[in-house]
Amino acid sequence: MGTLLRSAHSCFRSYYCYSTLTAAASAKKTPNHNHNQNQFLKPVRDQSRSRSFRNVDDALDLFDKMLHTRPLPSIFDFNHVLGGIARMKHYPVVISLIKRIESLRISPDVYTLNVLINCFCHLNRLDFGFSVLATILKLGYHPDSVTLNTLVKGLCFQGNIAGAVKLVEDMEKKGYQPDAFTCGTLLNALCKIGKTDMALGLLRKLEEGDFELDLTAYNTIIDSLCKDRLVTEALNFLTEMMSKGIQLNLITYNSLIRGLCNCGRWREATTLLDEMAQRKIVPSVWTFSILVDAFCKEGMLIEAKKVFDKMIQRGIEPDVVSYSSLIDGYCLQNKLKDAIKAFNMMVERGCSPDVVSYSTLINGFCKNKRFDEAMNLFNEMSNKGVTPNVVTYSTLIGGLCRVERHKVALELFHKMQACGQLPDPQTYAVLMDGLCKNGQVVEAIKVFLEMEDKTLGNNIVIYNILIDGLCNVGNLKVARELFYSLPAKRLQPDVRTYTIMIKGFCKDGLLEEASEIFEKMDGSGCSPDDCAYNTIIQGLLQHNETSKAIKYLEIMVGKGFSASATVASMFFDLLSSNQVDKNIQEFFQKPA
Repeated sequence: MGTLLRSAHSCFRSYYCYSTLTAAASAKKTPNHNHNQNQFLKPVRDQSRSRSFRNVDDALDLFDKMLHTRPLPSIFDFNHVLGGIARMKHYPVVISLIKRIESLRISPDVYTLNVLINCFCHLNRLDFGFSVLATILKLGYHPDSVTLNTLVKGLCFQGNIAGAVKLVEDMEKKGYQPDAFTCGTLLNALCKIGKTDMALGLLRKLEEGDFELDLTAYNTIIDSLCKDRLVTEALNFLTEMMSKGIQLNLITYNSLIRGLCNCGRWREATTLLDEMAQRKIVPSVWTFSILVDAFCKEGMLIEAKKVFDKMIQRGIEPDVVSYSSLIDGYCLQNKLKDAIKAFNMMVERGCSPDVVSYSTLINGFCKNKRFDEAMNLFNEMSNKGVTPNVVTYSTLIGGLCRVERHKVALELFHKMQACGQLPDPQTYAVLMDGLCKNGQVVEAIKVFLEMEDKTLGNNIVIYNILIDGLCNVGNLKVARELFYSLPAKRLQPDVRTYTIMIKGFCKDGLLEEASEIFEKMDGSGCSPDDCAYNTIIQGLLQHNETSKAIKYLEIMVGKGFSASATVASMFFDLLSSNQVDKNIQEFFQKPA
């Protein structure tokens, strides 16, 4: 990118040093020349205007043909090619080509310069973009709405919303009226950075100025309010829109339905679906998918299936997203039979399952310990050209580990990498957890070291798994070293880390060290939870440190935590055997 920017910079300097920019230069052409040129250029122009470039090389070949045409084509013809290459995002190439055009004394027009501004904005050189604007004015051209919109979009892209607003205001003072796209860009930018209130304020200002806003501007506000979970405000805004005679569309309803679903307001969401029919707005597959997914995530499978069936009844064919949501909902409720039925239905209706569909059903099989079927499905997806992703592999690896098939899990882990699918920290965590729980701590350490070599090890969850595994096999020495090395690795132990070490120390009878790190938790900004309290109390009771255990019990109860079933049972046994003194007995006899 650095080379591209340097190239762009060089081209830009050449562009503005070139003397022909200040005056248009065009050679006189005879009628015969013009006729021959038009005949020759017709297929070239047809291709460039249809934007039918296969790739950038195709566009460059066309550009080269144009350069060798005599007389040379006009800037109008070159603009089509430049615009096409810019749409393919080869911005430095466009800048170089403009330089070549100018070297042939073909003067750029406003369209050319707008394309140039766009390229500089995408290369994060907005300063060059504004220099091009200055040149447009210097040449006596009039910047159009595209010029203004491109710069506004560039400023918004950089997060300089205030600068974008000021530019619009300055241009308005000079007589350049912003259009719907300008306003939409500003509103969208404000909403994207969470400034919905500012976006709404800008909308009000535009309304006061009698500016003709399109529905997109209003939909942007609705969508942002819904994403901020301000659904009531969004509905109020909707009422206001309708009172102004603004016609709602599918995008409006999709935003509101999704917002209502995210806030658990299912009844209102389904009411809106019915309202759409009354307004003759045809719901899309995405509309139904929003509802199906939301109901499934909340375990409301009957409602999800009703919406799914209604979609089919209305002649809208469910897509892979709809089916995947339904399959996931059944799997979450452990209704694997229904999940398989939905999967088969998808195939029968001609909807090809994707990696999400396969991975979801594989997860369902793994949860039910039906690993042969999970592996069959895994092989099927590969045979059908659906590439397993990191989620697919992690799901299978975790499932295999849960049924003590860690060797197969390791083989799959290595196969995953051989196939070019790189494990993420979650994959490593799943595999290491499975290995540790199967007593294969040495193998887990090997995986851990491999992960560290790939700079993926800066994750406290991974360390928790390994420390816990080491403690469980009695290797407290290495676990302790790993625990105390965390600050040097810029990792902060969490409640889980401390609890694991407390349990490990207690197990080895190192009660003072367990108490010491327990006391340090608060000081490190990591307050003990009920699990941490119960762990140290249980450890103290196992080593007959009853008084200390009672002390922690009092603190725990004072913080609103409850004793676990194990700890309560241990104290009950002590009271039954009369092995506690009178003060302790009185503590348990206190009214709740």
